Amino acid sequence: MFFDDLVADSRRDDGLDGVRGAALLRGRVLVELVARERAAYRALLVDWHGRAEHEAALARVKGEIGRWLTGALDEDGRAAAVCLMLAATFDADGLWDHDAEIDGLMRRLDGWSGEEAAVLVLRACEYDMDHWFARGLSAALRAVERLDEDGRGTVAPWLRHAQAQLARGHVGARERRSLTKRLTALLGEAGEAVVPVGLIPAQVSWAAPLRERAETAPSAELARLVQHLAALSGPRPTQRWRRTCLEAIDAAAAREVVAGMLEALAEGDALCSRAAGAGTAWIGDEYHYHYLAHDKDTDLARGAVWAAALTETPATVRLLGALALRVGGPGSGVREDLKLAGAAINALAEVGDPAALEELWRLGTRIRHRALRKQLDTAVVTAAGRQGVTPEQLVERSVPRHGLAADGSLERDLGGHRVRLAIEDAATVRLTFTHPDGRTSRTAPAALKDGHPEELAGVRALAKAVRSTLSGERARVEALMSAGREWPYDEWCAHYRDHPVTGVLVRGLILEYRDAGAGWHALAPGAVPPGEPERVRLWHPVRASVEEIGRWRERMVADRLRQPFKQAFREIYLLTPAEERTRVYSNRYAAHIVHYQRLYALFKERGWQSNYLGSYDGGYDGRARGEFGDGRWRACFHHEPVPGDNGHCSPDLAATDQVRFERRTGRRWQEVPLSEVPPLVFSEAMRDVDLFVAVTSIAADPDWTDRGPRRAYWERAGFAELTGSAESRRDALSRILPRLRIADRCTLDGRFLVVRGDLRTYRIHLGSANILMEPDDSYLCIVPGGRTATGKVFLPFEDDRLSLILSKAFLLAADRTITDETILRQIGRAA
Repeated sequence: MFFDDLVADSRRDDGLDGVRGAALLRGRVLVELVARERAAYRALLVDWHGRAEHEAALARVKGEIGRWLTGALDEDGRAAAVCLMLAATFDADGLWDHDAEIDGLMRRLDGWSGEEAAVLVLRACEYDMDHWFARGLSAALRAVERLDEDGRGTVAPWLRHAQAQLARGHVGARERRSLTKRLTALLGEAGEAVVPVGLIPAQVSWAAPLRERAETAPSAELARLVQHLAALSGPRPTQRWRRTCLEAIDAAAAREVVAGMLEALAEGDALCSRAAGAGTAWIGDEYHYHYLAHDKDTDLARGAVWAAALTETPATVRLLGALALRVGGPGSGVREDLKLAGAAINALAEVGDPAALEELWRLGTRIRHRALRKQLDTAVVTAAGRQGVTPEQLVERSVPRHGLAADGSLERDLGGHRVRLAIEDAATVRLTFTHPDGRTSRTAPAALKDGHPEELAGVRALAKAVRSTLSGERARVEALMSAGREWPYDEWCAHYRDHPVTGVLVRGLILEYRDAGAGWHALAPGAVPPGEPERVRLWHPVRASVEEIGRWRERMVADRLRQPFKQAFREIYLLTPAEERTRVYSNRYAAHIVHYQRLYALFKERGWQSNYLGSYDGGYDGRARGEFGDGRWRACFHHEPVPGDNGHCSPDLAATDQVRFERRTGRRWQEVPLSEVPPLVFSEAMRDVDLFVAVTSIAADPDWTDRGPRRAYWERAGFAELTGSAESRRDALSRILPRLRIADRCTLDGRFLVVRGDLRTYRIHLGSANILMEPDDSYLCIVPGGRTATGKVFLPFEDDRLSLILSKAFLLAADRTITDETILRQIGRAA
């Protein structure tokens, strides 16, 4: 019965039915044994009471099959392989495959005919599960690889059919590359000079230049180029691949083709999952998203990226950067593709155009993905090695200048108007328009919007790029506070002081200079050192005395010097006796309850890498890592979900735990005692952790008092002893308050700012900004609005919490003028 069914199912009317029928007749005994094996297996599944008997019967028939196959030689063996391939099914009764038996036969059999090999290839293509299709095809190709030239010519049409099947299926990347390579080689030996079927994706914009060439001017040279591009399986090709790639491009006259593919990848239309189907096997059709390349086409796209980089054009650098951001940066609207982004990043490091260095710098300020950050670091090291400088030197020499003058400005004539772009301070880039009659405005005149829209768009795009560079440099220069780096004076002047963007920032910082044979001496922001010092470094309060820190802070306030980031008022974190006892970890910021989503967002904003907490294996142990000291040191901040939190996929609340430190040793990180961590690194890392806790703690949530759970922690932490950031805030307030119009109503009392109103006296906590009202210390809830009420109060640094405290102080000092009924009811209850 089984034999008759198999014979009937094997008819295809394709000219190969005779080969199948002859193999089945020759292997009829084997087919009957396979039928007995299946019957024994089904009986085992159904009759559990007779399990032992059925297992023995199954073992006996398997033994008979093994002995039959061992004795099958030459024509009998080839017939057996065909029979087993035909008998393999994937149905409701289970998976009936014979991979192990077929593999053993294929390794020892020769003498295949072209028709027999064709039967095997076609049968493998009929398997309806991609993994089994790949395994079956691999076995069938062993027979094809043993054929002579005539035999391979016979099987060539079926090989092309297998290529098309492989292109459509969801086969693993490694198996796909191997099978594609074998099929391509076999077709080439069979005299097939066409581009492999399915290798160039259809209806994909980035493949259009290649597809059009293949349709209008196919050639053996173009086929070899396509096969070579699709063979790239890593982020950085070998030197041999690069040489062969250039030779293949020139042989096929395809420089314009690969340039067009890169342009389409960077700027062309993306695919929609609803119209083009899922871009990967692991994302279902129910999700809607856009993507550039299906997983099975990524190798070809990656090869095209490198081919375009090797045949460099004036637009190559810009397009590589745009592609890296498109598939590796935030907010592009295209699904992340780390392989494509990595190829673009690594290709930039190999491009000879100096603009590639600026592009790498720009990507470093935008890309946050951990894997891509590592590839960026590798790319910078590669590019630095090519120029004979250190990676740190390369980064600081790659900061874009945007054509700005030394003072950070640029002027252009546009339609009779004068347009000025200027960096006004560390956070402001402004466009100013001067009309022909001399009037100025900050908005573009209608004459420019209507008459010169493209030129105006170009100026606005330049302003946006300058803002991005300014923001990136501000973060980079602040990160140098933990590095302890020193610069030769002339190098500092060239790449920092005189740079049109970076110079705006460093001219607002306290710098230390060292002359020959003398020690370090600090100068005020913008001051020019006498003579020509030998070395320069950033001043850090952790290296200064208490008296010196006080003098600098007083000067910042008195001279109204606003720094690009907190330097004079920077918090200092020194090792405590408790941390000396715990030796390898700090509990200084442990046992706090924080809003987890805010915490995770702040990790990313500050450049820390962290796993995401959630209900999955490993999702209950959070470890955020931040690098300091030019990447030589790493701080690890441990956290975990709060027990009993009712979050679904991820928790709403997290509990903080230990902080540990690691030192880089080669490619590895090694945990070290806290006493071995440089003071600059320790202080800067703990400053970040303090920020994480202070900003995200529920103690700083004015609404938490109404929620009930975790109330004990809120009451304890909301009015606790001051942390380093709060102490710095207190010091700043002590210098700012005497200059305020409400100075006579304010005093500092320990960890509180005490404000005397007409209705009540209020105590504002300098850490959380929470408010207690005298005489019974009842809580006053004031939810922050969109704007503060501090007027034009000068603050020497940005601090949202300090602004909030001052805003509340101004409000409460004039409490008789408060009109908000919610606040008035609370004040009245306290009476």
